[in-house]
Amino acid sequence: MKKVTIIGSGNIGLSLAKGLVKSQFASASDITLTRRNVNALAEEASQGFKVSNDNKQAVKDADIVVFAILPQQLKKVLVEVASEIDRDRQIFVSIVSGVSCADLRAELGSDATVIRAMPNTAIAIAQSMTCIASDNASDESLHQVEKMFETVGSVVVINEDLMTSATALCACGIAFFLRAIRAASQGGVEIGFHAHDALKMAVQTAKGAADLLLHTNAHPEGEIDKVTSPKGCTIAGLNEMEHNGFSSAFIKGIKLSADKAGGLYHEG
Repeated sequence: MKKVTIIGSGNIGLSLAKGLVKSQFASASDITLTRRNVNALAEEASQGFKVSNDNKQAVKDADIVVFAILPQQLKKVLVEVASEIDRDRQIFVSIVSGVSCADLRAELGSDATVIRAMPNTAIAIAQSMTCIASDNASDESLHQVEKMFETVGSVVVINEDLMTSATALCACGIAFFLRAIRAASQGGVEIGFHAHDALKMAVQTAKGAADLLLHTNAHPEGEIDKVTSPKGCTIAGLNEMEHNGFSSAFIKGIKLSADKAGGLYHEG
């Protein structure tokens, strides 16, 4: 069992904490959750988690320290805890957009073991797509953090220079796919369905499409070909969407999000 401190216990931090307990990676009593307003963690305290608004105290006994705060808040917190950390023993995990391992070590110390992680909000139902990366962590440390995030979904280890791209594709990407589902449901209303039925139909169809690719390891175009017949209604709809820039708009949105994500920490 590892002792874990999560600094900044918002939705993602709390979801991770609950996933770690459910998978028996750590017990609730070995997880410390910090938040400026500890009253907001009353339910978690009743479940056996340690709660605190003292970041310096919270990091002292941890094996793994997770920073799950906004980029604009990070530097202040790093400066606050730097004097209390154990660089030889502890692993520091950052779930902060646009902040490099080097940025963290600039405050924590050049010999600190830092690993970046980028989950998405599907972590709340243990269906996150989390990317992790480091420029100095050992294979053993990376494996520990990989096992942590496997408790709340799928994990891919990538090069650090791709972490900003992972933010756009996986973290921001949740919103992009939700917007596509919303658009599909609106189309359903326009062709005659009640709103609640159209949304249910769009959601299940999107889920089916995603699961189909996950289970078959097929390429999307291969599955598309199975439902497009000559002069048929599917190809007509697809081509109309493409004429109006569907794929192009999606790609441009991802690229712009990646550009924005890369500058959040330094803007703060």
